Amino acid sequence: MAAVTGVAAFASVAHGNGRFPTSVSVAVRPGDHQDIYLGVTFGLLLSHDDGAGFYWVCEQNVGYEGTFDPKYRIGANGSIYATTFEGLRVSRDGGCSFTTATAEQAPQSAGYLAGTWVDAIDVGSDGAVWVATAEAGRPNDVYRSTDDATTFTPVGLASSQVWWKSVVVAPSQPRRAYVTGYQVTQTGPDGGPIPPTVHLYRTDDAGAGWSVQPISAFLLGTSPLLLVDEVAPDDPDLVFVRSVRAVPPAGDKLYRSLDGGDTFAEVLTTTDTIRNVVMRADGTVVVATQMGGVHRSTDLGLTFQKISDLPQASCLGDRGDVLLACGANWEPDFFALGRSTDAQSWSKVVRYVEMKGPLSCPVGTMQRDLCEARLWPAIREQFGLPEEPQADGPPRDPGGCCGAQPAAGTPALGGLLVLGGLAIGSRRRRRRA
Repeated sequence: MAAVTGVAAFASVAHGNGRFPTSVSVAVRPGDHQDIYLGVTFGLLLSHDDGAGFYWVCEQNVGYEGTFDPKYRIGANGSIYATTFEGLRVSRDGGCSFTTATAEQAPQSAGYLAGTWVDAIDVGSDGAVWVATAEAGRPNDVYRSTDDATTFTPVGLASSQVWWKSVVVAPSQPRRAYVTGYQVTQTGPDGGPIPPTVHLYRTDDAGAGWSVQPISAFLLGTSPLLLVDEVAPDDPDLVFVRSVRAVPPAGDKLYRSLDGGDTFAEVLTTTDTIRNVVMRADGTVVVATQMGGVHRSTDLGLTFQKISDLPQASCLGDRGDVLLACGANWEPDFFALGRSTDAQSWSKVVRYVEMKGPLSCPVGTMQRDLCEARLWPAIREQFGLPEEPQADGPPRDPGGCCGAQPAAGTPALGGLLVLGGLAIGSRRRRRRA
């Protein structure tokens, strides 16, 4: 009974979204080997010392609530960009406060994004911020900013039928970008339905012109969706595109192009959803799935081998010196974030019980007045953290719900928490593809 009581209490702390505490994304600052930004189902964790200390930012400060997970990108200047249903949220003070990009501009202006679902984002090596919208019931487009997301310019893909779902900029050629979109069901001239379809575009001149790339090579799922996952760090023509749920019920197919998207060949089929595809500077390609294992290619993505069942990687990122992956905070991984140099042997960076505290910010910021003053005490209590931020040294790992490994013969805590979360339910704000 004590375990069930703890489950219910923890679920209520997770802002009523009823989800198991899980790491879902990782981002790093370009050219920096100290900053790590870990997206979790209860907010955002920041570290500026290579993972020695992580500090919590609440969902409300970032600008979202419920079961939504933002996509994060970090500018070379430290700006934090987060996609939300209400637009692009930007922090220029290290996470203490976020503002909605273009909110101060006239709603009629061409680059106005506030109040629109920004679903995709990337930041080029030249610092340009690219975003794509996927709002139902209104025209969508892809936008580009060259002033730290202060203003945006549409790049000519406006459509009232297409939701733009991914945008990736070539690292070695920042004027080259790939974009995919999902076109909803339409009514044909005869009154019959035209089934949904997908689109793939490429620009070589920062959006001044676009070429339509063929999609005939892709096996599509029942609800077709293509996502650009990765462009090689030193070759703008080497691109990986994923066909989502092309292998029912949850598997994906990964395709590779060597000619900028003019032709594609299938290179990997998975039984579980691909979370991330990373191509490293040495040409190694790593594919992460949560339940289907980690796959690696040593021939530029031509062939892949499954190299490990662990971690249960719900995210994957490459910082240059190491790979970073989300793992199961409890069993079987016992880390919320891990690191590896070869994608096969992983070591813990942090568990939730090792959080140092909330991000400390000035009075008057939402992070201070809401996250730290009102919400942190419940988070601290449920994870079993000390009342004061931890000093340097080995973190305390108390018993109870959130710090200890389950004893032999007892149910896994993850299963209990999931059941508790299901009882609470969740809120879905808008239709998502």
